[in-house]
Amino acid sequence: MPQQQWNTKRERQYEHIKEGAHERGASHGRAKEIAARTVNKSRARTGEASRKSETSVRDVAPQQRGSHRSGKRLGPGGPTKEQLYNEARQRNIKGRSSMSKRELARALGR
Repeated sequence: MPQQQWNTKRERQYEHIKEGAHERGASHGRAKEIAARTVNKSRARTGEASRKSETSVRDVAPQQRGSHRSGKRLGPGGPTKEQLYNEARQRNIKGRSSMSKRELARALGR
């Protein structure tokens, strides 16, 4: 547990994030770093921290950002053709190299 004065809610949040990151394959040290950064950013956004960077306050909250960075684009065009192609390759869909973006999306059931 980092040396900050966290309340019990933040301590539980830290442990939960650390365990989740470790289960997803992060090393013990990296899991601790991810958890500490996430909790500290949350504290800065809610006014609990005495020091905070401008980007911590203005940027998207870590809890909301997770899905935005996992390859699920929310833009008007959805995922890129390259993202669809890579998913089709993982699913071993035949004929994917000659498919358009729309055809790839249809083949993937989107």
